[in-house]
Amino acid sequence: MEGTAASDSVGRQGHPRVQLGVELRRLRDLAGISGRELARRVGISQSTLSRIEAGHVVPPLPQVLDWAEAVGAEADSLRALRALTESAHSPEVREWAASLAERVHLQDDVRAFEEDAQVVLNFQPALVPGLLQTADYARRVFDTFDPPYTPEALAAALAARLERQRVLYDPAKRFEFLMTEAALRFRPGPYRVLLAQLDRIISIETLDTVAIGVIPQDIEASTTIPHGFVIYENEDHAVASAEPIPGSMVTRGPELVDAHRRRWAALTRMALSDNDAREFLTELRDEIQRIATQ
Repeated sequence: MEGTAASDSVGRQGHPRVQLGVELRRLRDLAGISGRELARRVGISQSTLSRIEAGHVVPPLPQVLDWAEAVGAEADSLRALRALTESAHSPEVREWAASLAERVHLQDDVRAFEEDAQVVLNFQPALVPGLLQTADYARRVFDTFDPPYTPEALAAALAARLERQRVLYDPAKRFEFLMTEAALRFRPGPYRVLLAQLDRIISIETLDTVAIGVIPQDIEASTTIPHGFVIYENEDHAVASAEPIPGSMVTRGPELVDAHRRRWAALTRMALSDNDAREFLTELRDEIQRIATQ
């Protein structure tokens, strides 16, 4: 009977990670255990516990099992928790068309991840990351979207993207950008657009909060180049996101986030950094300048 009630209560919720948080909170309340006490028993911080119950953090299965043991969950509730945890670890795919049917742009979704994170690891193989884009570069990138933006939606998306960039100046955060040479050469307009974009990257790299890595085209490869992805790290959780053609994909499961971290580490080993990256960017900028003036 308790298992049926549990299934009914979570079935009316949204995504499995939210359902999992609701069920874990329900079991804690039934057991009459405070959040502080349960956090101590499970070995996590109280803030992490709150994020789990709110559906913002997806706990690994061993942590869920420790939680279940601490609240004295019965066998049917334990089976429901296992199923919810497995589902919650699957990536969330949000189709562009469905998302844009509700809003004119999706910049605020990305901004929420950036503002929540303490460390952001951003790999882009095809174009300059949004946080580094100039206004002209960003507008021309938005112009390539399918389905296209209306003029009003384009203006709103551009303003929101530029507003996002204020987070780069937050001294409590750290941003690491990793780009391929192909991404740095991507030119969504006249050469002046690319030259201004390279100048901005060179300027932004001087910030204490920002590090730039570059993977040259002729480097000996030690791993393959995947699609772009971003890892948002916090003290008690991490999220990875990517943007395949149909929409955006958000990964909260610890195992899958770790897979993104391993690929980040492999790509970083192929990259130039610090002075080498600065020299590369300057030489590339000079090369583009020569081509533009020929």
